[in-house]
Amino acid sequence: MTTFSYQQSAAMLNRSKKVLAGGVSSEFRRYNHPHALFYTHGQGSRIYDVDGNEYLDFTLSQGPLILGHSHPEVLKAVAEYSQQGQIFAGQHIRELELAETLQALIPSGELMRFCLDGSEAVQTAFRVARAKTGRPKFLRFEGHYHGWMDNVCWGISAPSAEALGSSAQPEVFPWSAGLSARSREDFIILPWNDLPLLADTLSRRYQEIAAVITEPVMCNSSCILPGPGYLEGLRDLCSRYGIALIFDEVITGFRLALGGAQQYFGISPDISVFGKAMGSGYPISVVSGKREWMELIEHSEVIHAGTMNSCNPTVAAALATICELQRSQPYERLFRYGQELMTCLRNAARKTGQNLLVQGPGPMFNTGFTTLPAIRNYRDTFSYDKAKLNRFIAGMHDQGIRIIGRGLWYISAAHGQSDISRAVTAAEYVLSTLDD
Repeated sequence: MTTFSYQQSAAMLNRSKKVLAGGVSSEFRRYNHPHALFYTHGQGSRIYDVDGNEYLDFTLSQGPLILGHSHPEVLKAVAEYSQQGQIFAGQHIRELELAETLQALIPSGELMRFCLDGSEAVQTAFRVARAKTGRPKFLRFEGHYHGWMDNVCWGISAPSAEALGSSAQPEVFPWSAGLSARSREDFIILPWNDLPLLADTLSRRYQEIAAVITEPVMCNSSCILPGPGYLEGLRDLCSRYGIALIFDEVITGFRLALGGAQQYFGISPDISVFGKAMGSGYPISVVSGKREWMELIEHSEVIHAGTMNSCNPTVAAALATICELQRSQPYERLFRYGQELMTCLRNAARKTGQNLLVQGPGPMFNTGFTTLPAIRNYRDTFSYDKAKLNRFIAGMHDQGIRIIGRGLWYISAAHGQSDISRAVTAAEYVLSTLDD
C-alpha cells in the first residue's frame, strides 16, 4: 500500500487562494484529490507533484498529451521555432505546412482557420452555419460539452434525471450563474442516440436550425459510443434539410485516428473542430470544413480573427505532434492497451463483487458504478453512484494512479505494458476496499 503526503500542495493552495479565485485558473482543477495539487514536472506516462509524489497519469492533462508528457520532439520543435520569433501578426511557413498536413489527413478538411481553443472554434463554426443558412438556432445534445461560452453552457448538468422532463421537450439547466438569459434561445436540445426523435424534431423545426453539433463519441459523459446507424442517420438528416453537421472532435481528433472520428466512423461532417491532442498541450485548435461552408470565411463574409492565432510555438507543437503520430502510428497500441485495461478492470470488478461499468472505444474510456449494463445517453448517467466513484478515484490516486474525476481514462503513446499491469493491480486493491 502506498502512502502519499500532500502537505506542500496544501500550503501552496492556501497561498494561491490569496491571489487566484479559488486558488486555480480552471474550475476543473479544484476537484483533484484531496484538493487542487501543484505539479513540478511530467515525463512520459508519469507526472510529479511538489510533495515528490509520482503518478502514473491517465488524465493526460484532460486529454491533450497523446504522446505523453514532455515529448522530446515536441519540446525541441517549440524551442527551435520560438527562437525565430514568437508571433508576427502575419503568416509563416510552418502555419502553411500544418494546414497542408491537416488538409491531407482530415476527410472533410478542405479549408480551415486556426484558433486558440475548442470553445472559440465551436463559436466560429456556429457563426459560419448561421451565415450560410440564414437560420438562427443550433441543435445540440444533453450532456455534450462544447466549451464554456454562454450559449453552450446549458444542458451539461441537472439536479436529477427526472428534472430533465420528457425526451421530446427537455428541461434545460444552466451550468453557471451569470449566463445571458437570451443565450438559452440559441439552441434546441435533445437526448443523444435517439434517431427517431431527432428525425421528428428536424422535420418539424428544420427552418429554424442552422447546425447540429455533436461529439462523435460522447466523451465528456461516460464515453458513450454512437448507436448503430446513429451518425449515418444524423448525416442523412442534415443533408436532407440543408443543416450544417458539426463534429466537435476536440477529444476524438487524432485520438481515434489521424483523421479523427470522422475517419474512424466513415462519416463526413460539414464542419469540424479539433484541439487538445492536436497540440500536445499547447493552446491551438482548428475549425475546418468543406469549402462550401468555409468559403464564407474565405470571402470575409464571416469574420474570424485573433491576435494570438497560429503563433509560432503553438504551430510548431502541433506540427511536431502530428508528424510524430504519422511516423510512429501508435493507434494499434492505443486501442490494444486501452481495451486490455478495460477488460482487466471488468475482471477485477467481478472478482471483488463491484458493479463497475467500463465502456468506451479504448484510447479513451469511462468507469462508473451502476447497475445498468450500458450508459446510452446523459439521462442514464444519473444511475451512477457518484460517491462510490469518488472513493474509487481517491483510492487510485493514493495508489499513484491519476484518473479524471468523472471516471474518464486516456491512453497515451507513452503508456506501456507495465503501466497497464500496475493500474490493474492498483484497481483490484482499491475495488476490494470499497464499501457499498
